[in-house]
Amino acid sequence: MAGSAAQPGQTIGLPTGAQLPVGLYFVNTSSFGVRDTRPLDSESNINLPAFVWSTPWTLFGARLNLIAIQPVVASSPRGTPYQSGIGQPLLAGQLAWDLGNKFGVSYLFGGYLPIETRFLTQNASFSHRFAASYTGDGLNLTANLLYGIFIDPVSPQGGVYPDYLNLDLTATKKFGQWEVGPVAFASTDLPTRFPGYQRQGQVAVGGLVGYNFGPVNLQAYVTRDVAERNYGGRETRGWLRVIVPIYKEGTNAAAPTLPVAGPGRIARQ
Repeated sequence: MAGSAAQPGQTIGLPTGAQLPVGLYFVNTSSFGVRDTRPLDSESNINLPAFVWSTPWTLFGARLNLIAIQPVVASSPRGTPYQSGIGQPLLAGQLAWDLGNKFGVSYLFGGYLPIETRFLTQNASFSHRFAASYTGDGLNLTANLLYGIFIDPVSPQGGVYPDYLNLDLTATKKFGQWEVGPVAFASTDLPTRFPGYQRQGQVAVGGLVGYNFGPVNLQAYVTRDVAERNYGGRETRGWLRVIVPIYKEGTNAAAPTLPVAGPGRIARQ
């Protein structure tokens, strides 16, 4: 059994390296995926409701953001009855630097709290995020590297929780209120001390379409694995995101980022 606290691909479409306007934002990223396992497909739905507070405070020349997320997940591995439950909450802080000329970088540090939902990752872990974005000329060119470290690599049921790396990539262009472009993500388990453990990994590509209605920004994208390791099959996943500013300073501020991660690879059954 394997698991990752951070869902690969869930920060796609967000300029996670750029500074946010000061304000409070609600962001929900929901996705439904089908993996071509045998004899029956595996399905999962992951919802990541989050609050992001871009504070007026700075530290080391960077704006401080505070983030909280409470995932809700349902899954059906290999055609078995659906299981649903609460995922691991994430509490995190982020520092975002504006380097000028529409370039920005950020660093996020946070922790996933332990839970008792058995079909998901249960143990506490630390999360690091390193992002870089260019947002000039209507572009969103972003790379976001996610590095997770489990405090205890063995679950209460004896499963192995490897440390992991995820990389989310975005290259979109805005045309008026519309936004379109290619996206991709990759993930891999890091080596463990357990002999015979089968490390998992995947590479997926897809496309994103978004529309900014003014106060509300919607994004949708579809991804498909082009390579996978020890998942039992390739996955196709559809994603939908809504970004709602509860309040923010300035009426022309850009849509918010959300450099957070929720429950990732559902434990292999």
